[in-house]
Amino acid sequence: MTQETNHAIENAIASYETIVEWITRLNDGDEDVREEIDEDPLSIEVRCDWHTPGDGDDKPTEYLILRTTGGPALRIIGDLNEYCEPETAKLQWQDWGTPWNTIWKHETVDIDESVLLDYARCFYYGE
Repeated sequence: MTQETNHAIENAIASYETIVEWITRLNDGDEDVREEIDEDPLSIEVRCDWHTPGDGDDKPTEYLILRTTGGPALRIIGDLNEYCEPETAKLQWQDWGTPWNTIWKHETVDIDESVLLDYARCFYYGE
C-alpha cells in the first residue's frame, strides 16, 4: 500500500467518524447538527435503471453523495427504494490514478452501514 493510498483511507475513516458524530448528535435530539449535515456534500446525484426507451419510469434507483474530490476523493453510494429512499450505503474512496474502492473495515474501525444510511436519509432524492 502506497503512502497516498494510506492517506486516502485515513481520510475516509476520519470522514466516517465525523458522520458517526453527526448521527449520534441527531439521534440525541440536537437539531443544530442538521445544518452541518445539510451543508456537507459537494453534490448529490441520482440515476435510473437500464430500461427500454419509452418502457419504464424514470424514477431514480441509485444515489451518490460526493463528499470530497481530488486526491483523495470520497463518496457514499447506494440503492433507492420505490419511494426514492436510501436502502443501501457504501463508503468509497479514490486517490489519483486509483479506481473507486469500497471500505467496510479497517484496523481501527468497522464501517456501520446503518450509520451511513441514517446520514444518506437526511437528503432528498426526488419523487
